[in-house]
Formats: sequence, structure tokens, C-alpha cells
Amino acid sequence: MRKLVLLSLALLMTALPGLSACLPWLSPATIPSGGTLNLYNIDPFTLDPALAADATSSGYVQQIFSGLVRLEDDLAPAPDIAERWEVSNGGLTYTFFLRQDVTFHDGRKVTAGDFKYAWERAVDPRTGSQTASTYLGDIVGILDKLSGKASEISGVKVIGDHTLEVTLDAPKTYFLYKLAYPTSFVVDRNNVAGGAGWWQKPNGTGPFKLSQWQPRQQLVLVGNDGYYGEKAKLGRVVFKFLGGVPFDLYETGEIDVAGVSSAEIYKATDPAGAFLGELEVVSELSFGFIGFNHRQPPFDDVNVRRAFALAVDKEKLASLVFHGTAPVAHGILPPGIPGYDPNLKGESFDANRAKAYLEASRYGSAANLPPIVLTVSGWGGLVPGYLDALVVQWRENLGVEVTLRQLEPDFYFYSLRAEKDQMFDMGWIADYPHPQNFLDVLFGTGSESNFGEYANPAVDALLAQAALEPDEAKMISLYRQAEKTLVDDFACIPLWTGRSYLLVKPYVKGYEPNVLGFVRLERVEVVGR
Repeated sequence: MRKLVLLSLALLMTALPGLSACLPWLSPATIPSGGTLNLYNIDPFTLDPALAADATSSGYVQQIFSGLVRLEDDLAPAPDIAERWEVSNGGLTYTFFLRQDVTFHDGRKVTAGDFKYAWERAVDPRTGSQTASTYLGDIVGILDKLSGKASEISGVKVIGDHTLEVTLDAPKTYFLYKLAYPTSFVVDRNNVAGGAGWWQKPNGTGPFKLSQWQPRQQLVLVGNDGYYGEKAKLGRVVFKFLGGVPFDLYETGEIDVAGVSSAEIYKATDPAGAFLGELEVVSELSFGFIGFNHRQPPFDDVNVRRAFALAVDKEKLASLVFHGTAPVAHGILPPGIPGYDPNLKGESFDANRAKAYLEASRYGSAANLPPIVLTVSGWGGLVPGYLDALVVQWRENLGVEVTLRQLEPDFYFYSLRAEKDQMFDMGWIADYPHPQNFLDVLFGTGSESNFGEYANPAVDALLAQAALEPDEAKMISLYRQAEKTLVDDFACIPLWTGRSYLLVKPYVKGYEPNVLGFVRLERVEVVGR
């Protein structure tokens, strides 16, 4: 469904016993030689490709599993397990021809039937995927299978051991992009048959194998010598969990790469310090925002939404809280994605007009508003500074007291739609470089990732038309119209667009996150540590 980024950066903690032993096909003698890369991370919520809906989980999944298609360095869809494909029937039918040298980690050959099995499992209602409709829903028969009306996907046919035919409900311009997301990755039916916890010992097809997982301590990947593509230069990648502040761990040499928070940016950029030469600034196709619950008062009133949006001084937030590290967002599409409109501004901060909009609402004043709660991720009352700053701005500029309610980070993305309050904190990083992945997936009526349950027939009509428009210029124009409608209707409060600050040790070569936040770890080397 999505590759989500929690704005609160809270630590995800899952207790999964019995994972510390080496996996059955990874005896110590088979662990590849090569350097070790030490990274800081948190436990995945799941390693099941059909269920992975957060950035952390999907990041691990993309190292261990693979699919028909991947995104090339230029983010164009490229062959992966499918060595080629043909498109026919006016863009409705895709015939994928699979490589014949692909095996699961245990050596079993991958066939077209394995993909049909994996996709039917992903859309089986019993699996409980929150990503299946979004990423596989363009295929004929998917919705019938999801609803329990059909026992198999009518639009997926196995033509031979290495040929798969897929029929779409319409010639969607972004279909191949979606196949690069984990939902469509192949899984081993024998592995899945091992029981509900099968993914704790995954038999994937990717460039790395899971060697060890000690919850709340570390997760270890090792290079897959049998990988059909570019083989890993590293012997091991060790992800260390809950060991302290990443910046401090980097400084002491315990990890080789560290993210730099806004509070640490001065230390990292100090010309007289030790870190400036190791700092990398990476653009991301990401978007942070405050979402509204459109199904519940008071934000079903557009004037209330306007009031809360105009009461936020984003420039002050960017300067005082983010210290200039987070570019202010005025729209929904981030810079660098097709359709981004630098001229789209919307209405800017104005405390007086914010109060006027509140007075024009059906509530008439702040005193008549119902209690307002902002749902955030975290525990223990610890929240990032920008959330406290937002609460202060709403209090000072509108006279409204907003309270915060935390959901546990490990369930945040998976329970937010059902458990959100009047507002919620959210971040999104693109799964593929297409405006549909923001505008339709986040705000299309009925979308799995439309957490605020926004519904606007005018927006839906523009998105539907854009999805089928073969002319790129016309398609972009339609998406821009949809985005402007969303901004004018205050579907959310855009806050920032993405930029990551990383420290990378000089002996680490090839650690290059793309704008989707993904790193091809098989290309990374540790040289002369």
C-alpha cells in the first residue's frame, strides 16, 4: 500500500521470540565472506511482502525478496525476475517472460505459478493485507477475490513455467511502477505453509538472506551467493536496534551510517568539526502533513479546516524547529516528481484570516468547537518539537486547545484509519515516482491509504481521467488540477517536503539512497575500515 514515514521517528519495538538462531539454509560455513556494514535501525513490523505497509518493514523486504519488476536508477520500471514483457490489447494485457535462473534462497526454482500463488495469497481476505487493493487492484478479478466473491484472480493466467499473463481493468499508465512494491513480490508456498510466523525465517529471492534476528537487539543480513542479479559485495549487514542515539553511535564508530536530526544539524555542518566531510544531503520524494478526519466534526466543515491551516506559521516551524532542514510544503506533490507545480501556493499563514474563517464556520467561535485531539505515534508522552509547536500556534492564533493522543508506533500505520481522532500526524515517501502515488493513493475516495477518509467527486473524476490519459502533458495537467482542488479544499495541512541528512564513514562506498529512500545494499562496499 505504501512506504510510510513516521514524522515522530518513534522507535518500533516488536517482541518475536526464537529468531536468534541461524536460518536452516545458512550454516556458518555458507555465510559469504566480505566486509560488514553496521547500520542503525528498528525492528520490522513484518517481513511478509503482502503485509508490509511501513517504510521500515518494506525496506527489509526489498533486500530479502524480489518481484517481476524493479525501479532502475532513473526510477523507470526495469526487468527483475521478469526478463522482459509484452503489452497488447490496447494496454490491457501484459505478458511477462520470467528468467529461468531464479531460485529461492533454499535453491528451489521460481516459476510463474509461484507468482500467481503469491498474488492470490496477498489478496485473500484471510491474509488481511492493507496493501493489496492499492498495488494489485488494477488487475481484473482482484476486487472479486478481495471481497471473497471469487476463489482465484481471473486476470492472472499461468501460460507456462516461465510465462505469466496479466489483464488490467483499464490501461493504467502506472501499472508497472506498482509491481516494484513488495505486495507483488514472490513468496515460497512451502515457506508460507510453515505457519503464521513463516516470515520470521523467510525463504526469499533477493540479494540478501536473513541470517539472524534478535528482537530489540539486531538483525543480520548476509549476501545471497545464488542471487540471479548483481551479487552483494558485502558479507554482512548488521542492523543494530535501540542501542542509543544514532549520531553518538556513529561518532564512537559503532555504526557506519547515521541520520542527522534537525537538532544535530549544526554539529554535522560545523566547518571546524569532524563531520562536515562525511555529510551527505539527499533529496526525497516525501511529504509530511497533518491529516483531517473528514468524517467527524469539526473538520467536515471546510472553514474549520481553513482556520487550522492558516493558523500554522510554516516558515517559523521550518526555521525554529527544523533549523532549515525541512523545506516548507505548499502543495502535496514534492519537488522532483512529475507534475510538481512550483507556482502552487494556496493560502498562507494569517492569524486574523484564520479567526475569520473559524467565525464563518457553523461553530462561530473557538468556544463552540468540540474537543480536538491530534493522533500521533509514540509512547511515554515524548513527541517531536514540531508537534508541540503546532499546539502552541493553534492556541495562540485560534484560541483552540488541541491535545495529543499517542498510538503505539508498531501499530500506528496499521490501526490509524480505525483509531484516528480529529487530526493525525503523517508522512509519506513515494513508492514510485508518479503523482498518482500521492494524489490518488492518499486522497482518492476509498483508497486504503486515505486515512482521513476524504471524498470529493470532482477530485476522483480528475484522477480517473489522468490514470487513462496516454499523453503525458495532458496527464500532468489533470493531476495538477486535482492537486489544486485538494489544496483549495484544505484536504490536509501540508508541512514539509523531503530532505535527508546522512553521515557516511569514508570507508563505506556506494551507500546512495535514492529519492524513494531505498539503498541498493548489494552495491555497497566497506573498503579499508
